[in-house]
Amino acid sequence: MTGVPLAVLEAIVADSGLGETLEALLPTGVRHRQLPISTLLVGMLADVADGRPAHLTRVLDALRALPADDQKRLGVLAEWKSGPHLLTYRQVEHTASLLVSALAKAHPDGAPSPRLQQACDRLLEASIPAWVKQSSRSLAVDWTDVESWSRPVPADETGAADPEARWGHRNVHRTIELGDRFFGYYLSGATMVADENGRLVPELARRMTLCSSAHDPAGQLAGVLSGLPAEKVTLGDVLADSGYAYRVPDTWANPLRAAGAQLIQDLHPADRGPHGTHQGAIICNGNLYCPKTPQRLLQLIPLPPGASTEQTEAHDQQTSELARHKLGLHASEDTDGYRRHTCPAAAGKIHCPLRQASMALDRDRPEILNPPKEPSACCTQLTIIAGPEVAAKTRQKHDYPSKAWRISYHRRTGAERLNASIKDPATTTIARGWIRLFGVAPTMLFLACLLAARNQRTLASYQARQDDQARRAAAGKPPRARRRRRAYRAEPAPTPT
Repeated sequence: MTGVPLAVLEAIVADSGLGETLEALLPTGVRHRQLPISTLLVGMLADVADGRPAHLTRVLDALRALPADDQKRLGVLAEWKSGPHLLTYRQVEHTASLLVSALAKAHPDGAPSPRLQQACDRLLEASIPAWVKQSSRSLAVDWTDVESWSRPVPADETGAADPEARWGHRNVHRTIELGDRFFGYYLSGATMVADENGRLVPELARRMTLCSSAHDPAGQLAGVLSGLPAEKVTLGDVLADSGYAYRVPDTWANPLRAAGAQLIQDLHPADRGPHGTHQGAIICNGNLYCPKTPQRLLQLIPLPPGASTEQTEAHDQQTSELARHKLGLHASEDTDGYRRHTCPAAAGKIHCPLRQASMALDRDRPEILNPPKEPSACCTQLTIIAGPEVAAKTRQKHDYPSKAWRISYHRRTGAERLNASIKDPATTTIARGWIRLFGVAPTMLFLACLLAARNQRTLASYQARQDDQARRAAAGKPPRARRRRRAYRAEPAPTPT
């Protein structure tokens, strides 16, 4: 795998400002420490950028492989009283141990300390050019497993070499008994994707965090993302699968909404369909619907992969009909989360005998043939008020599972590609043995370096594609279309005659 230029790696460390910040946290001794923190971070970045495991011996090899002038400038080769001295493994191990101690919690519990989280945030932020940050505000999120090098212990016992690691579950769609279990941590990442109707951007990792199964990975990532506005980073769309949407609102949805994010997420099967009423209106998939909405429309689910054109058109027609029965938003949400909704007949979307003015509208609208005999508030009042607790878990930017939701949600595959790129055996794989240090602090710091290096490779690939398209345009050729991999079935052998 092609590495990243040394100048780029040094620029990332310099722009992050971690060298000076972390040096101030380390104890000062009588003897001079040859290896600065900034050089150690450059070595870690160079190590993982070349596809090598996250081992301190490989970090030393990466630093020793630098040209002599760079070694002298970075402190790898220093002048001692006895002459030139080349950096040793013991010095790398000592500096790394001091760094881990400064970033770890006093009482490790399987989650990063605020100091460690801030260091990883700054490292990733420094790996993203300013023009990319300004091109998109949308993030696709997902988590994956990171196995510990420690030998696993039974779930009801302690004494593992890695005291912070815990048993986790890879497949959230299967029970613990059927799914694949692992011993280690959950890595949660937020990948930059294109805004709706915006131009394509390189899919760079902007935030990440690490925790054991003793903590909720969705809650940990929500805490990281909800802190972005304080760093003057505007949150836009946040795309998540049902593993995040299934969490209680205070864990995932509410913190992100308070930070200004627009949720676009798949719903867990247990959260789909009607779930109670509010002042007579049916609560379904995060919206309020007319009490007489056909049940077949309220039970709609997303299209399966590989749906035909006819199935897609039929599904889109049904979701459009369902949108006719949705209560309209009469006034935007206030600062306390309260919203004012109006009857769909009063909004002119359907015909209803309870709203005589709607009966005079064009006949291309659905009609309520059997209105409620005892109308509720949603049918008698002009508007009703819904508090922040109404559909707090399932409310999102687009109607679920409409065409607009489907097109927007497809951007979430950027998070899947991030996980795939760091688990590809042909390049870099974070399988068991990739790192042989124990604890959240060293594991998370090396993973942040890995994602920062991956960002540089992604940028280089993106720029190469842009340059190729520019050359083709200058030559009068059409843009090069991406070829999609297809599985072809072997043709049957001809029958002998």
